[in-house]
Amino acid sequence: MAANEAPLRIIHCFRSPVGGIFRHVRDLVERHAAEGHAVGILCDSSTGGAHEEKLFEALLPHLSLGLNRLPIRRAISPSDLVALQASYRHIKSLKPDILHGHGAKGGVVVRLIGSLLRVNRYCVARLYSPHGGSLHYDRNRPSGQVVLRLERFLERFTDQLVFVCDFERRTYEAKVGRPRIPAQVIYNGITDDEFAAIPTGPDGADFLYIGMMRDLKGPDVFIDAFETVERSLGRPLSAVMVGDGPDKERYRQRIHARGLSDRLTLHDAMPAREAFAMAKIVVVPSRAEAMPYIVLEALAAEKPLIATRVGGIPEVMGEESPALAAPGDAAGLARLMGQALTEPGWKERAMPRPDDFRSVFSASHMAGDMMQLYRKLLTDQSSKLS
Repeated sequence: MAANEAPLRIIHCFRSPVGGIFRHVRDLVERHAAEGHAVGILCDSSTGGAHEEKLFEALLPHLSLGLNRLPIRRAISPSDLVALQASYRHIKSLKPDILHGHGAKGGVVVRLIGSLLRVNRYCVARLYSPHGGSLHYDRNRPSGQVVLRLERFLERFTDQLVFVCDFERRTYEAKVGRPRIPAQVIYNGITDDEFAAIPTGPDGADFLYIGMMRDLKGPDVFIDAFETVERSLGRPLSAVMVGDGPDKERYRQRIHARGLSDRLTLHDAMPAREAFAMAKIVVVPSRAEAMPYIVLEALAAEKPLIATRVGGIPEVMGEESPALAAPGDAAGLARLMGQALTEPGWKERAMPRPDDFRSVFSASHMAGDMMQLYRKLLTDQSSKLS
């Protein structure tokens, strides 16, 4: 922060403290707090487990504006009005300069509360990052029409859209419409200390799935692909699945029913770098994504990676990457898993060049670009109020 620049008061709002959104916010919080800015978080109190509690514990020293958790449901419900009222009182008391909403529910909270503050000529900038969220909805379904029209309506209460990848920007244009307000792509990034190879432990498995245990992320596809690649190679293999989520027990039953329990094991959520040491090859079988951090983390750890051609993943891996399968295609995923396991030199041919990757997907670049945007928005807002 330059000597003539005042520190900012920044609040990040999001619903679920799990996965990529939480990782994105943590990186911004740590970077901006280290620069002297005051930062706070408002999020849901009903999601997350022991792993997330440890992450919050580590983050608390950076949150000079505090951590406020209250019940925020995934689906739209009458209880949202209670949460919104409580959020308004809390945020108003903190007198923020920046309100940054992440995901659909976080975006609603920030834009409505920020707009209420603006009615009283309070100088606050309202930013919204979809992170996939409502953009996963099908515009041809009634529920999708409602959600996407609401996104369009909320543009009038938004100062800036921030997309984490170009795919997210294109999806917004296709489903919601060309933005009528300023929009910018700022890629997710990871910290400098994560750019270090993680060797596989002596008892490491062949494959690792790490992420949310819900169908959108493709754990069921991973299980099917694992069974298929075993059959195609004609020998038993091993895999671990790491994560928590609403469908975990169903996957456990699927593994048991296929007779795979002795070779495919489930583990609770843990730090990604701990999980990377548990297997040789990381597999990301998602049906939909925006810009998944797990892809960035795996590449920084120099792990061979197989993923699906969804979201911003091709922007990281390369549009013509041989390590990408079609979403939901267990047979195609199994074919790549077999190649990665048996073909000499596969990793060198399929993975992006480390220097090129690091030059784009760095947390310091991400946080710096975001801070420039915050200050520009505040300057513009101050000019309008003066």
